Amino acid sequence: MYLVDTSVWIDFIRGKHNPAVEQLRILLATGQSAGLSSVIYQEILQGSESEQRFNQFCDYFNELLFYHPKHPMDSYAQAAHLYFTCRQKGITIRSTIDCLIAQIAIEHDLILLHNDRDFKYLADIAPQLKVFSG
Repeated sequence: MYLVDTSVWIDFIRGKHNPAVEQLRILLATGQSAGLSSVIYQEILQGSESEQRFNQFCDYFNELLFYHPKHPMDSYAQAAHLYFTCRQKGITIRSTIDCLIAQIAIEHDLILLHNDRDFKYLADIAPQLKVFSG
């Protein structure tokens, strides 16, 4: 089961070809689990170029599986700890949201499908984070 990051969904929407997008295409074509989180959903929607596209994205993504923090207070604390640990090791994570996405993937034992270097750093810090990247 996969949690698909915004970086892959955007490449997919734009018709780009890279290993992560090809993996997403396989997941969708074979009916395998390709879910998202509420923050990924928000990032996709806020990138809409028109009201029509916004509504199309709502219709499409509302049909997919959503993963949420299992224990919100603890999940957010663990996400913050991921960020803190990276910072202690001299690694700058560009988006704190990426830490929350990583934590959701960890909690649900999902493979995080991404095209974002922050997740490579996070996987080095948190070996329980399983990633597939382009």
